[in-house]
Amino acid sequence: MRLVVARCSVKYEGRLESRLDEATRLIMVKADGCVAVHADGGAYKPLNWMNAPNVITERDSEWIVSNSKGETLTISLHEVFLDTVHELGDDPGLSKDGVEAHLQELLAALPDAIEEGLTLIRREHQTAIGPVDLLCRDRDGHTVAIEVKRRGEIDGVEQLSRYLEYLSKDSSLGEVRGIFVAQVIKPQAKTLAMTRGLSCVEVDYDALRGRKPDELTLF
Repeated sequence: MRLVVARCSVKYEGRLESRLDEATRLIMVKADGCVAVHADGGAYKPLNWMNAPNVITERDSEWIVSNSKGETLTISLHEVFLDTVHELGDDPGLSKDGVEAHLQELLAALPDAIEEGLTLIRREHQTAIGPVDLLCRDRDGHTVAIEVKRRGEIDGVEQLSRYLEYLSKDSSLGEVRGIFVAQVIKPQAKTLAMTRGLSCVEVDYDALRGRKPDELTLF
């Protein structure tokens, strides 16, 4: 991972246009090519970013990050305070808590508790950015990617959206849609999921444990 702390301004051009005026920020370049620009606040979410695969062209005081979709992120470096590279090595991935891991296991055994007619293809389907919890097939033969959380929040919706972006590049899967599953899903997460074309399903963990899935609510 490369970390750069610099006074910079940023311009994004693509599906829309946005600009960050000059300020001191952290620029992260991950090994897979993802580029993210962070401020000193706002928790984990960057101010602007470009997901891999990207092409990064570096000039004396400017980076141009571009992709095959015609999007570009231009980072103008006005003053660089730190530029360092760290080899992080292999990561074992996120360990789910007991309830969340068991919920995923139960739903893998009972996929039709999420949606009638669903059948499991595999658990922990690997992508370049991490594993999709459940990869299923619906009654019409279409592929469905499912992200399982104990509590459904915005970051889970963002995670599923990123997985779908990668899965869509695999022609063997055909058209892929997403379902976000949790015991409780926050209203903000439901709204974001709807704007991303994702379905949301709330499940009853205790009912699943008894192998008698309770009535599910689809939003």
